[in-house]
Amino acid sequence: MRHFLHRVRTSVATSVGAPVWGYVRSAPGTYLWLAALFVTTVAVHHMDPRFEEQFLRQRSTNLHELSRNPVRVLVSSAFWIDGSTWWPYALLYTVFHAQAERWLGTLRWFTVAAASHVLATLISQGALLWAIQHGHAPASAVNTLDVGVSYALAGVVAVLTYRIATPWRYAYLAVVLALYAAPLVTGRTFTDLGHFTSVLIGLACYPLVRGRGKPWDPLHRTSVSAGGRGGIQ
Repeated sequence: MRHFLHRVRTSVATSVGAPVWGYVRSAPGTYLWLAALFVTTVAVHHMDPRFEEQFLRQRSTNLHELSRNPVRVLVSSAFWIDGSTWWPYALLYTVFHAQAERWLGTLRWFTVAAASHVLATLISQGALLWAIQHGHAPASAVNTLDVGVSYALAGVVAVLTYRIATPWRYAYLAVVLALYAAPLVTGRTFTDLGHFTSVLIGLACYPLVRGRGKPWDPLHRTSVSAGGRGGIQ
């Protein structure tokens, strides 16, 4: 009986683990990035709160740090989460980033994510600089804490619009635009502008999706072609 139960447990672990591992391997960039976020999140949770704020501020894409070393902070800011828990990002990365990487291939997916992160940061911080210069924001805003991966995520969420067949594509796009436009209208912060800008950048990446297979139709599962799973290209 013990031998039988061992064989059952092994069989179940294999039947569950193999598809999961296969999915992770099909999106290496997504899960390497997610693993790095796990490590940095654990590190942040072990920091003294006062040191944590100073540490993250030095890796923040605020105006002060961008003026000193823009390349360093644009890269480093994408590997830290401002005091957040990690598991929601594991879910979001699996639902959006992994799907986009499998569809576009690692290089094209990375291009969308990087363009969204960098350009939205520069545009939103440029708007903040204008606001400071014209008295609409305090001068202390140059040191605002701004780390995280949400701009890249917003761009990838937007580019996935082209993965969906019409008419479902228009419903998905309407939801995405509403989710990111509403905070911009009501809050009007530089991060709200950054998120909405990221969505527009993701939509502007349409040339990268050409030749990536037929769009996914939820009513016709067979519409997903071999082009829907990409590698490093």
